[in-house]
Amino acid sequence: MTWRISKHFREVTIWSSLPAMSRRLLFLVNDAGFFLSHRLPLARAAVAAGWQVAVASRADGRRAEIEAAGLAFHPVPIERFGLRPLAELRAALAVAALCRRLQPDLLHCVTLKAVVPGLLGARLAGVPAVVLAVTGAGRTFSDGGPVWRLLQQAIPRYLALLAHDRTRLLVQNPDDGAALAARGYLAGRTVLIRGSGVDLAAFAATPEPAGPMTVLLASRLIAKKGIESYVEAARLAKAERPALRFLLVGAPDPGNRDAIPEARLRAWHEAGAVEWLGRRDDMPALMAGSHVVCLPSQYGEGVPKCLIEGAAAGRALVATDVAGCREVCRDGETGLLVPPGDAGALAAAFLRLAGDPALRRRLGGRARAVAEAEFDVEAVNRRTLALYDSLVSGSRRG
Repeated sequence: MTWRISKHFREVTIWSSLPAMSRRLLFLVNDAGFFLSHRLPLARAAVAAGWQVAVASRADGRRAEIEAAGLAFHPVPIERFGLRPLAELRAALAVAALCRRLQPDLLHCVTLKAVVPGLLGARLAGVPAVVLAVTGAGRTFSDGGPVWRLLQQAIPRYLALLAHDRTRLLVQNPDDGAALAARGYLAGRTVLIRGSGVDLAAFAATPEPAGPMTVLLASRLIAKKGIESYVEAARLAKAERPALRFLLVGAPDPGNRDAIPEARLRAWHEAGAVEWLGRRDDMPALMAGSHVVCLPSQYGEGVPKCLIEGAAAGRALVATDVAGCREVCRDGETGLLVPPGDAGALAAAFLRLAGDPALRRRLGGRARAVAEAEFDVEAVNRRTLALYDSLVSGSRRG
């Protein structure tokens, strides 16, 4: 099945316990936590559709959660960050060995970090079909120093060399599709499926809560998510409207070179501009208790999960005008867009919404309608499973 959007892309035991003749799907991810937050509903949908599903990732302490979801977990030595040739080769050989043992019909690599070793491993093991998911090309092209940039130039040739006719590059927004095509990333074999989807029942639209306007930012606590701009904007906005509340949700990530140190998070909290809540697992309740959902990312995203969850909850959005964010936060329609890194513009957006509750509610209502029409997780999963079916049809292993 094919969905053509432009010249660049088309839209569109050791296994979970299903019959032996079921098709076999293996996810390769460099961060098991990301799989749980962004790909678990897809894995469950695949199981319901008759696939046997397994997950390969780093042994980072999330294995029990994946197995509790009924999925098999296989540790592989894939690093979370960076691209080091010898480390990628080691990971690729481990993936190849695992694929020879499991004999998957399709390997789905999630993020560029998994794509590099995953594609080589799949090729060495003769995996019939491969999906290479790049979640946020802006992040891919903005990270790292000279060595990283050199590797970025080599990756398109690497992909072209190893990809076969049942390999597809999966992107989440049109900007990424165009950017990757311009850099030579598997032109003509790129598929667009917008975002990971949102559970519309879990994130139900509710009336705004009583009390002063509350803004919620929930993300990885790294500098390029615009955390410092958010804190400065909160200071500026509270100087005019002291009753405003600004929530910051997320756990420290000391393994990430771009991480906000925990000491700085605590200092911000104690200074009173923002309320740092740490890691939370009750996002629907947090959305329901807020008036505005914000993501001031400084780089291109895929389609940010926090924004589609905020849209589903019927909340006005504030985000930066970068790839991915503008897929959900549409200026004047579902929210307000501001330039990346501009704390003054961010504060002005907050103050505008604080002073105009009717605008806030209108934006939130439209955001819910967009979430229902475009980001329903069930529809996203159906499109992805249709892609799987199109790739494995007639390619089953003997």
